[in-house]
Amino acid sequence: MRTDSSPGNLPAREHLPAGNAGTPVLDVVIPVYNEEKDLQPCVLRLHDHLARTFPYAFRITIADNASTDTTPQVAARLEAEMPEVTSFRLEQKGRGRALRTVWSASDAPILAYMDVDLSTDLNALLPLVAPLISGHSDLAIGSRLSRSSRVVRGAKREFISRTYNLILRGSLQARFSDAQCGFKAIRRDVAQVLLPLVEDSGWFFDTEMLVLAERAGLRIHEVPVDWVDDPDSTVHIVKTATDDLKGVWRVGRALATGSLSLDRLARPFGDDPRDRELDDVPKGLARQLVGFCVVGGLSTLFYLLLYSGFRSFTGSQIANALALLVSAVANTAANRRLTFGVRGRGGAVRHQAQGLVVFGIGLALTSGSLAALNAATSSPAHATELAVLIAANLAATVLRFLLFRAWVFPDRRDADAESAVVASHAPSSPTYSTALPHHQGHHQGQYQDQHQFQGQFQGQFQGQHPPLPQRPEASGAPYDTAQFRAGEAADRTWGDSTMQMQAVRPHDHDPRNAR
Repeated sequence: MRTDSSPGNLPAREHLPAGNAGTPVLDVVIPVYNEEKDLQPCVLRLHDHLARTFPYAFRITIADNASTDTTPQVAARLEAEMPEVTSFRLEQKGRGRALRTVWSASDAPILAYMDVDLSTDLNALLPLVAPLISGHSDLAIGSRLSRSSRVVRGAKREFISRTYNLILRGSLQARFSDAQCGFKAIRRDVAQVLLPLVEDSGWFFDTEMLVLAERAGLRIHEVPVDWVDDPDSTVHIVKTATDDLKGVWRVGRALATGSLSLDRLARPFGDDPRDRELDDVPKGLARQLVGFCVVGGLSTLFYLLLYSGFRSFTGSQIANALALLVSAVANTAANRRLTFGVRGRGGAVRHQAQGLVVFGIGLALTSGSLAALNAATSSPAHATELAVLIAANLAATVLRFLLFRAWVFPDRRDADAESAVVASHAPSSPTYSTALPHHQGHHQGQYQDQHQFQGQFQGQFQGQHPPLPQRPEASGAPYDTAQFRAGEAADRTWGDSTMQMQAVRPHDHDPRNAR
């Protein structure tokens, strides 16, 4: 699979249109477990902040992770008192499980979450979601490790946090600075394709989501935050750290073996509409040239070392053939993975066979050059032989790149991608409007089936509330005049914004997960 030139399942990012909205633009999820004391002050403070500062309609969703105290009653009371607040209950614990469940069923184009203790200053909320609304970024995270962040917490948690992020940088090559700050947001069209790839249902959920998004080339926006540690936090540091390290090993192994279909998350070339009008732009050519040159340079050094070694005990022609054969196999494997983004073992034997054909062409060029040199002089110097071989290899390298790109690793899905782009604009293509259909007012269609999750939700998502307030009260085209397109999600259960609430992964009901 090639990730650089495939249009994937994600369309170009679009700026959400401003105007009246029947559907919330932002859905803020608050996962809770036994938070009867902190839940109400948190929701009231967040609601007041959004009502005063956020220019779009919003929703606050309380995700109860099997609380055993009066948290469900507090959530129900808040839901009854404020039309912008809704809640539901899961019978299994796990922050990742709660986020995946709510985000999968939400109809808001921007999805966020924050911890119930509100350790992060809420003034960072609008800067967090603004790049997602504008179409600039795919995900946004709050960072406590940015130089301009102001953080108050103990030395122990500071050390653990920085050590964990160093581990991510060293093992998974993560470039984001803070994986576990409980202050994140994601575009819904990205979540629909990304979440099925995320396996963890606990605290490692955030890290896995960010690593996969980054490896797929999605844009992650970081916001410096002011953050004050909650001394009453119930997080079990040792168990969480152990589970996180297991998750790092699992994700690293999956990335190394190429078992993840990250090409589903590829964006088309250029998100600017002017770029999408260019039909004949060779997609990924610049990146492929850079990768091919790097691999080619290393292969040339490897070839010269092999040639010099073989030349010490055999003739020039045999030494050249052996060095080319060994380096050609390594070169094909490196270009397959690094230059053309082909993952997995599928087609590897065929690619190597085609690479050997390309090797034969290179062998003919270099052998012909040596034959010409030997015809010109009976005993050429070793330095002269190397110079001739370098020149011949440069010519063979150019030809090898053209053959690799056009024959060995072609983008076989160009035609399919072109038809998919056309189909995505057809009326039958699944689209996601930021306004509910008129016959589904009062959120009638949202979270329809109260018997999903084995009756866990007790009808929380049935039509119990009037439409959310429209913010701002300015004239302009409502959101339903512009469709918010989520693309062709790989999992067809994402097909409608009024889909029934259901488990994204079967193991989301695993009672052995203690968190």
